[in-house]
Formats: sequence, structure tokens, C-alpha cells
Amino acid sequence: MNLITTELLSPRPRFRTATRVAIVGAGFSGTMLALNLLEQADVEVLLIERDRHRMGAGVAYSSSENSHLLNVRAGNMSAFPERPDHFCDWLAARGLGCDAAFVTRATYGRYLRETLSAALEKHGRRLKLVDDAVLDIEERGGQVTLGLVNGGLIEADRAVLAIGNLPPHDPPAIAGLSLPAWNYIGDPWASDFTEGLAPDSTVMVVGTGLTAVDVILRLTGQGHKGPIVALSRRGLRPHRHVDGLPRPKPVLAKPAPELSELVGWARGEATTRDWRLVVDSVRPITQMMWASADADKRARFLRHLRPFWDVHRHRLAPEVADRIDALVASGQLSFRAGKIVGVAVESDALAIQWRPRGEDAPAVTRVARMINCTGPQGDLLRSSDPLVKRMLAARRIRPDALRLGLDIDRDGHVIDAKGQPSEHILAIGPMTRGDLWEVVAVPDIRIQVSALARRLVNAHWMGGEGL
Repeated sequence: MNLITTELLSPRPRFRTATRVAIVGAGFSGTMLALNLLEQADVEVLLIERDRHRMGAGVAYSSSENSHLLNVRAGNMSAFPERPDHFCDWLAARGLGCDAAFVTRATYGRYLRETLSAALEKHGRRLKLVDDAVLDIEERGGQVTLGLVNGGLIEADRAVLAIGNLPPHDPPAIAGLSLPAWNYIGDPWASDFTEGLAPDSTVMVVGTGLTAVDVILRLTGQGHKGPIVALSRRGLRPHRHVDGLPRPKPVLAKPAPELSELVGWARGEATTRDWRLVVDSVRPITQMMWASADADKRARFLRHLRPFWDVHRHRLAPEVADRIDALVASGQLSFRAGKIVGVAVESDALAIQWRPRGEDAPAVTRVARMINCTGPQGDLLRSSDPLVKRMLAARRIRPDALRLGLDIDRDGHVIDAKGQPSEHILAIGPMTRGDLWEVVAVPDIRIQVSALARRLVNAHWMGGEGL
């Protein structure tokens, strides 16, 4: 791929009929929106990514670890909803995997990069890859102006925020503490969390979800032999996929009156059929149930039921689950339920005080390194991202009611501090979960992206109608 840096991308002449869309972020969401726009209309697309090494793949699919596998079978990972065999055909052409396989995330990242490269060759001047970071976005005279870190400006008809997930927040008991960088890793994807770690030392992983699994696999894959304690409030870990199950029969009407009753319904159904089929059967309507619930009901779901839903909904490839089970059986890895209440810095360790779930007396675990694996977050008010901070300060965006991400309207426009939707700034991907909830996995995002691309190209922008 030919990357370009920009000092100035001048505005397009107003008499041109082609439109210009600037997409901020070139992970899966941003890349797929660019490809959909290029295929559907005579649109000029500027795909902007601050980390050129993640262009086309983002954080999720830039991993080079062979132990990091997709959590969805290859047969359901096509980038295009209308071309379900696209990824499998790509794999077959290279002698890789099959539609039932769980391929590595590195392989999927290669697929996305090659698909983007093919689009660059096909669409030529209509697609520009901008190797820079966006510092601010303003609406001016029916267009948007994007200010870049290098000092350049980009003007476009629409700007779409595809910024992915925000880095994890520090757990409450740690927030504000100045812990030594060699003892505490706040974001496992921002640094090498194995560097300088003695192979027999004790490690605590805060969180027991998919991020924790990734970190554990990398630690052990690089030869770590010491104890690993994975701690979360409930100690729940993701379940595994099982081969040979029939396709789930979709539920097309609400199976329970309220969102808060969905998990109870699923538990009841699972007494007569495999729970995986039960959970998968409600995939077509989870966004509908979320949309019909008010803020209080959504909050109750997140507070009481989300942990149980997540470990059943987001599963591990069988090979990954086998490795985790083996580590638990060997005694090297233990999952614990509890809450951190304090951390003390010692000469060569952290003394972590935590209260086991259901007990009053705290326990103390001394570790050489603590790694925050609570997973990606969406609270804009706690973000250190320069673009997010600047747009918040300018009151051009606001958090959704539950602080899961950006507040947007039903068409994807960001909503400002006064409650007004923007005319020219939109958002896609995981940061729209406050409106859609189920929008973190490829099958969900590709549908959202395809729909947004259709709305964008069908809007009468030059006449001021539509989006």
C-alpha cells in the first residue's frame, strides 16, 4: 500500500458531483466503510490512520502472535455481508484454513490489508491513505475541516469517526496511584508487558475476559513459567465454541418482555438445548431489544447481567480453550473472584490487597507485575485521546447516557452537548455501542458499515438533503 502524508489537501471544487468522505481510523470499521463507499458510488475517500503499521487492520488484527486466534469461525468472517464467501475464497487461494477454522488474527489482518491494497489499485485516485493523526474536526459552511497533527488541513463533505475502542481505564483502586511502570501495565497493547519479567515471577492479570486470555497466551507463549492469577469481580471466563453444532434457529420476536429478563430466558431455554444455540438464536434481535429498553433497564442489564452474557456470547476457539484449561490444570493459572481494595509498592513487588467474593477478610497477593486486562472502554470523559478531548471541550460530541461510547442518533450522526445531532460528523464501530449494544464483532460491524455507506451515497449532499 502506498501511504501518503499530507501538508494540505485542498477542498474539492463545489461544482464537482463526486463527494468526499474523510474516515478517521483505518481499523476494521474504517477500512470497511471506505471499501463499501468506493464500490457503491463515485465517492472520494480519505482514510486517515495515525499508526501506519495498523493501516487496514487496526489494533485487533495487528497481533503477530500465532496463539491469538479469531473468536469466530472463518466462514463467518467475510468483510462483506453480501459476499459471505469472500474470506474463505481468499483463504482457499492461499491454501490456508477452511470455513470451519479459527485462523490467526494475524492472518485476518493480512486479509484486510490485501483487500485494502486491491481497492487502492482498482479505485486509484478516489482512495487516499493519509498517514497522520486528526487533532480536531469542525463544521464550516456545509463541510467539515479536519486539522492534522502535522499541521495540514483536510476538507470533506462528511467526517466519520471510526476510532475503535478506547484504551482500558485503570481499576478504581488503582486510579490515581503512581505505580512503577515496571510493576504495573495499564494498557497491555501499548507496551511490551513481558519485557524485563523474570520467567518464574508471579503475575496478576486484572480481568478474566478475552483481553486476559490474549495476555495469558502471550506470557506463556514466550516462556513464562511463574504463577498467573486472573482476578475479576465474578471470576468468570469465556466459554468455548463446540464443533458440530447445528445452525441456530433465529428468534425473530422478543423472547422476553424486558432486556433484564433475557438472560433468565436463555437459561431456561438452555435446559433443553445447547446454550450456545440459545444465545446465537437471539443475535438478530439483541439490538432491537436494546433499542426498546430505556436507560434504567439498560443500566440494570449492564450492572447485573452483562458479565454472564459476555462469557457466553464471546467465546474462545477450541484450541485456545484447551490451552487455558491446561494451564489451569497444571496449577500455573488460577481464576479468582474478588475486588482489589488496595495496592502497596514494595522494593521488588506490588502487594495487592483484594477481597474474595463473598468473604469479609481481605487476601494479599504479591506480584512482580500487574497487567490491566479489564478490556477496552468507552467512557469519553476518562479518555486521554487528543481528538476526543478536544471535541468534548468544544462541545461537539458527548458521551451516551451510560458512558459506553459516543452519543449518536439512529442514523449515526454524533450528538453535541446541547443534544443536537451533527449534520456532517458521524460515527461507526464499537464506540456506537451505547445506541446499538451488539456492535463489537465483525458480523455486526460489517452490517452497520454497509448500511451507513448506502445512506451516505444516497443522500443529496449538494442539495443539503438527506444525511
